[in-house]
Amino acid sequence: MKNIGIFFLCIAATLVGTVGARAQKYDNGLIDKSVAVVGEEMIKISAMEEEIKVMRANGMLSDKNVRCELLEQMIISKIFLMQARIDSLSVNNDMVESSLNARLDQVRTQLGGDEEVEKIFGKPVYKLRQEWRKSLQEQSLMQQMQQKVASDIPEMTPYDVKEFIASTDPDDLPLVPAQYRLSQICLYPDREAAAVEVKEKLLSIRARIMNGEKFSTLARIYSQDPGSARKGGELGMASKTIFWTEFSDAAMALKPHVVSQIVETPDGFHLIEVLEKKGDMFNARHILIKPEYTSEDRSKAFGTLDSLRNEINSGNLSFEMAARFFSQAPASRTNGGQMADPNTGSSYFEKDQLKPADYMAISALKEGEISEPIESVDNEGRGNLVYKIIRVDKILPSHPASFEEDYDLMQNAAKEKLSKQAIDSFLEERIKSTYITIDPIFGDCEFEHKGLIGKVLR
Repeated sequence: MKNIGIFFLCIAATLVGTVGARAQKYDNGLIDKSVAVVGEEMIKISAMEEEIKVMRANGMLSDKNVRCELLEQMIISKIFLMQARIDSLSVNNDMVESSLNARLDQVRTQLGGDEEVEKIFGKPVYKLRQEWRKSLQEQSLMQQMQQKVASDIPEMTPYDVKEFIASTDPDDLPLVPAQYRLSQICLYPDREAAAVEVKEKLLSIRARIMNGEKFSTLARIYSQDPGSARKGGELGMASKTIFWTEFSDAAMALKPHVVSQIVETPDGFHLIEVLEKKGDMFNARHILIKPEYTSEDRSKAFGTLDSLRNEINSGNLSFEMAARFFSQAPASRTNGGQMADPNTGSSYFEKDQLKPADYMAISALKEGEISEPIESVDNEGRGNLVYKIIRVDKILPSHPASFEEDYDLMQNAAKEKLSKQAIDSFLEERIKSTYITIDPIFGDCEFEHKGLIGKVLR
């Protein structure tokens, strides 16, 4: 299934902390009330508890009570929101709708559908959508205002960067990890032959299901999705958006208890049986089988790569020419084999950015040396099997950041420090000048912004 890595625009999702005994009193059935006032804005217990429920639904809530830090963040959000309205900033509605749909889909999936969501939150989904849209719109304005304050600092000159370095304890300066610039020659196993073998196996399994054997039993025996196989292939009620498009399209087109034809996704090949559909959500069983490659595939690829390595090392063939003619990795072959980060475009990789097999192959090599043939994975889907040799083009050793070698890094660090100072100064001034009151039940909270402590009613 697709790992969508959803990022929620929900402040509460990042909070951890503790709360004093008095701040927990309202857990015992206290009727909803305002616990803080910020200008003309109120923060109610119900709003805080709504965020706590979202955190629980998404598995983001620690065992600790987070209400003190949650209240502080909500107060800060209100301060930025008030200023954003004064400055007439506008909401990015496309981003809000995207975040709203992602947030709702994740909660529906975690809780098992709309009915469970409505039971947990005590209101219909359409009402939650309205409330969360308003909340996300406010967060959009708040974040824009925060970015505006953070960016409202002078451009950093080389002199400023030098001053930052001089005024910073050497132990506090960033440590730049070792970086590698690499080139590769890649060969893939015979995908077609492996795919044919998987399809034949799935067709045989499908025939057995059609002849009366239970889908769930065969899923336990054959499925290579460990998470669902032990449950008879069942995935649970979930939004279609969390699956690969090919999978969700096939599932949504099926009638309940009808077994699909073979469906291919980046994970492999599937048989799907839909158990239940509700709107754009469904509960399905599946049997996943992934292509497997033979030792013959490996031996053949390793033989070719070893021959190319010998030719390159003997000077009969350049690495760049060999990559252009023999490599099957489209992203690097046209560039003479040079690897680049698909997310940033950078040609330098830190250890943690490399595939484990790739790093193991080059960790003991010097510049200009070429690894032995290895088995690794590519960047497609969850990673397809690939055989490769890797050349170490350049190594930048780990070192404390310096003005001469890491100017961009130091400039960003200096700018980040000034941005934080600008935000802290903005908040300190606004906390002093804004009408803020906090309910005494939060009197034991150790707020990070100390000015808030004086706003607690005594």
